[in-house]
Amino acid sequence: MELGLKNLNALVTGGTKGIGRAITRTLAGEGVNVAFCARNAEEVAATAAELSAAGASVTGSVVDVGDAAALAQWVEQAGTRFGGIDIVVANVSARAIAADEAGWQSGFQIDMMGTVRLVNAALPWLEKSKSAAIVTISSVSGREIDFAAGPYGAFKAAIVHYTQGIAHQLAGKQIRANSVSPGNTYFAGGVWNQIEQGNPAFFKEALGMNPMGRMATPQEVANAAVFLCSPAASFITGTNLLVDGGLTKGVQL
Repeated sequence: MELGLKNLNALVTGGTKGIGRAITRTLAGEGVNVAFCARNAEEVAATAAELSAAGASVTGSVVDVGDAAALAQWVEQAGTRFGGIDIVVANVSARAIAADEAGWQSGFQIDMMGTVRLVNAALPWLEKSKSAAIVTISSVSGREIDFAAGPYGAFKAAIVHYTQGIAHQLAGKQIRANSVSPGNTYFAGGVWNQIEQGNPAFFKEALGMNPMGRMATPQEVANAAVFLCSPAASFITGTNLLVDGGLTKGVQL
């Protein structure tokens, strides 16, 4: 299937690790001009160098999405550099599991407001695009009560609600908005890799809940996100796409 992404311009937050990195790489591989950001300067430089060496049109920046001014400046600079923005992927998460006040504050500033501020900053650019798409990365923890109940699950649920709300509000402007909810996603250095090493009993229990007998790869989640970003999904808006290998059991109506 031809996704129709070539020569479009995309922003991806949290583009150096896991799902965000896979989304950045996959968009670039489809001929998209991609600006990504993350907080770690060395990881940003390494990711940009690796993808650029493969011939991709990629630029990386050091940005903390919890810093509203820095995030808005990054969006404006990327839009000016590219001459437009067509795609926005809000991927960053604080992964706040602890239900103390610091966890709630971190989840709100990074997961929730990082998404809202990114979209708001990009909207003037998206309104000029003929292929405008917003994709937010939520989680199955926003759909079911699991070990991440608390800040992480609550804000991931809120992101789905927010995304479906703006999908309705922006449909008349031909701006699509969808969310992707991954299940357990395993990669070297990621959360589940860390749990596997630090708490093997819990890892075994979590792995056993996956009907397919394994966890997702970042690439499998990225494939879904990139499809929703693309003109091939031109009549899909307001959906929450589960990429969980059958992990969740509720019927999604």
